[in-house]
Amino acid sequence: MKVILAAATTICGRISPAGYGSLLDRRRLEETRDNTGASIMGANTLRTENPEMRGTNGTLSPDRIRAIISLSGLIPVTGKKLFDHGPKPVIFTGEENISALQDRLKDKARVLSLPEGPHGLSLQAALDIFAGRGVESVLIEGGAQLNYAALAEGVVDEILLTIMPFVSGEHGGPAFADGPKYLGDPFLELELLSSEPGSTGELFLHYRIKKME
Repeated sequence: MKVILAAATTICGRISPAGYGSLLDRRRLEETRDNTGASIMGANTLRTENPEMRGTNGTLSPDRIRAIISLSGLIPVTGKKLFDHGPKPVIFTGEENISALQDRLKDKARVLSLPEGPHGLSLQAALDIFAGRGVESVLIEGGAQLNYAALAEGVVDEILLTIMPFVSGEHGGPAFADGPKYLGDPFLELELLSSEPGSTGELFLHYRIKKME
């Protein structure tokens, strides 16, 4: 299975507040959704935004899985478009939250349990579930903690990173990947596959993760 992590950051590496990416950046993200079988997003992104994970031309493929992962099980429902349009999303959470979430969501989503991994719930277990449903490629859409967990578990193959022409400077603001320690020794090494400047002032970068031999 191929796993792609996509994110947009300021030049100082901040991913919040959202909504500063251009239409060009959005189109590239939507095209990546079109070419992957599932998306997975952290619950905090759902709390702070109103994502639907649509493809190009606003499409919501009935065969594409949209998933949210939440260790706490604190999933907002009211006013969230994810639960009102398209195929039912999948909510991944811990076993102890299953019953309460099913009662709250009723028939708005499929609730599945995951074992704990080294940093929250196991992303590898989620990918195994996707694979069992015939998914061959997955897009990870953030946020900071989910990005870190996926990189720390070693499940990511490629990164699509948009550098936006902005500076945040906010102390402690959410970064591209936030976690308790270095991801490598000290860094996780990447191989640059392509670098494309946009007319919007954005820089579109495509990296491959250098896997340990």
